[in-house]
Amino acid sequence: MKKKILWRLILIGATTLIAFIFFLPNTPLFKYMPTWWKNNMPNKGITLGLDLQGGIHLVFEVEGDRAVEITTDRMVQSIREVISKKKLEAEIKREGLLITVTPPSPEIDSLIKDNFPTLTLVKTGVYKLSDKEINRIKDNAADQALETIRNRIDQFGVAEPTIHRQGTDEIVVQLPGVKDPKRAIDIIGKTAQLEFKLVDDVSPVAAELPRVIYPGEEELILEKFKDKIPPEDEILFQRHVNRVTGEVTKTPILLKKETLLTGELLTEAKVSIDTRFNEPYVSLKFNPTGAKLFEEITGANVQKRLAIILDGNVYSAPVIRERISGGSAQITGSFSMQEAKDLAIVLRAGALPAPVKMLQNVTVGPSLGRDSIEAGKTAGIIGAVLVVVFMVVYYKLAGLIADFALALNILLLLGAMASLNATLTLPGIAGIILAIGMAVDSNVLMFERMREELRAGKTPRAAVDSGYHKAFWTIFDSHVTTLITAAVLFQFGTGPIKGFAVTLSLGVAINLFTALVGTKTIFDLINQRKEVKSLSI
Repeated sequence: MKKKILWRLILIGATTLIAFIFFLPNTPLFKYMPTWWKNNMPNKGITLGLDLQGGIHLVFEVEGDRAVEITTDRMVQSIREVISKKKLEAEIKREGLLITVTPPSPEIDSLIKDNFPTLTLVKTGVYKLSDKEINRIKDNAADQALETIRNRIDQFGVAEPTIHRQGTDEIVVQLPGVKDPKRAIDIIGKTAQLEFKLVDDVSPVAAELPRVIYPGEEELILEKFKDKIPPEDEILFQRHVNRVTGEVTKTPILLKKETLLTGELLTEAKVSIDTRFNEPYVSLKFNPTGAKLFEEITGANVQKRLAIILDGNVYSAPVIRERISGGSAQITGSFSMQEAKDLAIVLRAGALPAPVKMLQNVTVGPSLGRDSIEAGKTAGIIGAVLVVVFMVVYYKLAGLIADFALALNILLLLGAMASLNATLTLPGIAGIILAIGMAVDSNVLMFERMREELRAGKTPRAAVDSGYHKAFWTIFDSHVTTLITAAVLFQFGTGPIKGFAVTLSLGVAINLFTALVGTKTIFDLINQRKEVKSLSI
């Protein structure tokens, strides 16, 4: 008997010590710990949620129709390649969501049918993606956008973000503790479509374009030259910043519409420093397929300019001096170090499959969080004090033992949350307060059973053993059903509901330990004394 009690005391002591160590980063004592201890802590304690420490709440809409247009553009390029290999001649272009073939022919129709099963024939020479394929593209675009945004936020370094889909085409992002909302929004919402296109310096229009314009004059240039631009060309703009005055100007550039290479083949994007001007730039590295394609493009276009374009903006348009092997490239521009880092982040995380539009941008101030924390502390303290007083008054010494279990329950709960790096939200505080009430509920059941056994004439030791034995399955069943409810809430709930589910499930599981092991150990220690003839209950 004594050996069993000793092992239970060791177990209680060990779990209490571990819980305290995990919760230590959230206490004032942590700042007094040695540096090696702080650096080697396995976690950073409990993280406060958006509603407690402030941050931003964003809702984005994925433009699914644009994803369908992008897929259709790629389909057009693929059809051109298939037709070219068969040495057939036809003009293939996209008009809205339709693909037109001019002139149509049975041979081309047969090739498209065999090689592109997702296309349906609308009428002679006109094709479109099937409705099933369009729905699949839109759904995939939302899923890919979700993962891309998650990757960007992970590299941005936000602790415990909440990111999930809402409806068919919306993505909800919550970023606790973000101090620079504009930078976060820019990184998340940047489409990051990286493209390489040839500059058309041969067309007479290129010679007519002005060398310098100022921001805001882009629409005037596009309107002036819209009837002169060749069908296969387009005008984009390159931004310049004067290093001395900081003045911003732009240069209109005539480009071929055809995209020769995209950022999908990137394997690396990092910030480097130009030793000549001591300016940051972004160095790129392609995978083997991209490296081979880049070598072919540069080899076939020596002495021509190749523009590097991100989200429709020309970053640089250097002249190709020779064939470039190895699959490396650079994006240069008037970057600050922070701008170069952010650009590298979005390129590493990948391009969004379609543009996203912001529907909601709510900034939560930390003052609201502080008020919430204080209100939660006040509610928790009042609830705990009332429970402690009631148990001592009603159950005397046994009530004091239950209060010990309550304190142990709260410490283990906070330690468990800290070990999981859980995020504490307002609903989570509500879960902790609920756990305070539940912490003594099991003891009440056992104490009432003990009273019945004492009234039946049993000794204190027999009454305790019988009370725990008879109440065990009642307590176990009630806790299991609560855990099932918490699991359902966690599986199907969103951020705040999941926070409540986490604290509720941890509180229930820990309560089983403190009620069935913690209090029983204390009663067994008391009953070891032979002179115990009555129980204060």
